[in-house]
Amino acid sequence: MEELNQEFIQYIVAGIILLIVCFVASFYILKRVGKDPNNILPVNFANRIRVPLLIFLGSLLLKIAIIGRLFSFEYTYTIVGRLSTIGIILSVAWFLIIFLKVFKAQMLKKYDVDTEDNLKARKVYTQFMILENIIIFIIVLLAVSIALMTFESIRSVGVSLLTSAGIAGIIIGLAAQKAIGTLLAGIQIALTQPIRLEDVVIVEGEWGKIEEITLTYVVVRIWDKRRLVVPSTYFIENTFQNWTRQSADILGTVFIYTDYEIPFDKLREEQTRLLEATPLWDKQVNVVQVTDATEKTVEIRLLVSAKDSSTAWDLRVYLRENMLKFIQKNYPESLPKTRISIPAQKTLEDS
Repeated sequence: MEELNQEFIQYIVAGIILLIVCFVASFYILKRVGKDPNNILPVNFANRIRVPLLIFLGSLLLKIAIIGRLFSFEYTYTIVGRLSTIGIILSVAWFLIIFLKVFKAQMLKKYDVDTEDNLKARKVYTQFMILENIIIFIIVLLAVSIALMTFESIRSVGVSLLTSAGIAGIIIGLAAQKAIGTLLAGIQIALTQPIRLEDVVIVEGEWGKIEEITLTYVVVRIWDKRRLVVPSTYFIENTFQNWTRQSADILGTVFIYTDYEIPFDKLREEQTRLLEATPLWDKQVNVVQVTDATEKTVEIRLLVSAKDSSTAWDLRVYLRENMLKFIQKNYPESLPKTRISIPAQKTLEDS
């Protein structure tokens, strides 16, 4: 017995030393590899993997101790065996999640969402973001399930529950149909992509950009920095406007109301001059049209184009202000006015 305890202590000491050596060597190698920009591993990969690596190595040494029958009490084998198994399962799941994130980061390096023509980049970013959430959810679910199944009592409960799976399935399905529908909507958004990251949308009468897409909800960043949180099912079941579905460029309109005396050709010349003087215009569309005429005013539509909706808004504001200044300065008589005609009264002499 004394020899066994001495052997056990020796193993513990040797195991701790071996654990430290293996951990330090692995950490050093991963850190060195991460410093080379040509490698697939990111620079901070060693720091991200050190905790699961330590759990994995410790659990592995405990497994070796169990195989070598180095513990004194039988119940120790049961406790340590389960702990080491759970440690290996969870650390492997942790590894998989980290490698998944590394793979996603490497794949997305080819795409830059900050460029002007970023339609393909936003499409890929959206797909990877949602699919990453799905895969992580599956990995965690499988890891927890496998870890719990190492306990015989839980396994027996699971077997007994299978006999009533039909009734339980119906009850759970009815109770969780909204949650399941939301998850399926998130998956459908990833595959069909009615929206993508940084898409400009009109949702519930609010103008904003898609900031975040998860499996269950979407965050829309409103123009005044508010955040609109919308369930994923909304974009599957409801009609909404997506201004950047195919491309980011967009037409902007400005309506001006003037008197009938306004010279339309002069307005066209001034609009061309204003557009050529600003970088907001993409040099594609430049139109002045009389779209309506009432008994009091004429409606003039200024139609211009810009590279995206934010620029189009700024261009419309710029054009509206400067065109009004032009009319006020050069044709003040053409501003909207109401005419009243008073017929001349007959004098006594005329009668």
